[in-house]
Amino acid sequence: MKRLSLIAIVTIFALTAMSFAGGKGVILRLKPAKDKVYVIKSKTTQTNSMKFQGQSMSSTQTFETTQSLTAKEVSDAKNVFETQIDALKLTISQMGMSFTYDSENPQNTSPMIADQAGEFEKTIKKPVTVTYDNLGHLEETTDMEMSQVSNVIIELPEDEVSVGSEWTYTKTQEISDIEMTVTMKVTVTGINKKGVDVSFNGTVDAKDITGTYEGTSTISQQTGLVVSSSIKNKISMTITEQGMTIPMTVNGTTTVSVEEK
Repeated sequence: MKRLSLIAIVTIFALTAMSFAGGKGVILRLKPAKDKVYVIKSKTTQTNSMKFQGQSMSSTQTFETTQSLTAKEVSDAKNVFETQIDALKLTISQMGMSFTYDSENPQNTSPMIADQAGEFEKTIKKPVTVTYDNLGHLEETTDMEMSQVSNVIIELPEDEVSVGSEWTYTKTQEISDIEMTVTMKVTVTGINKKGVDVSFNGTVDAKDITGTYEGTSTISQQTGLVVSSSIKNKISMTITEQGMTIPMTVNGTTTVSVEEK
């Protein structure tokens, strides 16, 4: 279950951020420029707190990723992307100690997280293909740990939207053998030249996991891609360690930005 606290939880954050949109008399559709490379930069900071054998323990983890996303096929029916994680940094602070991993300087990896670093290295610069329709519905993908695509390509509403528009969206996804359901309420807060601004709040529910989240995002009217996002999360879960059930709380913040290369 240790991988859950280091990898899958960040994927949970990604899942909780994946569906929001809006607009004033705007119809949003996924329409990236063919062969254009979009660079996704994200930073997640999370504090994990748990009680184990009568003692309270906490650790803080910071993940930073740089990921490329290229539209290989673009049509009214579907959009085929190639994506890969280009760089990843991890810092863990726990019990007065600090451990680091930087994919661009792997020789400096802290020995205590060498196993986790080995798992991360399997994802670096390994291209995969993902396919979406023009409403951002995922049609085909290959699993990829740490991917931020679900923060950038989101499911869009069919109807025209305007400031004040609201809708609720539910999605189920399997993460590390855990089936997770996300329910989100989205509100359009503004429309300007930069894009469609929205706020969102919702819940995540799964076996032994519950959570809440809230945040804001901006969606490009031209491409239908999320170009910036800020999310706060609070996740409660139960893990098993050495045959014992341990409650854990995770408080996190995530920021995402997208730029054209």
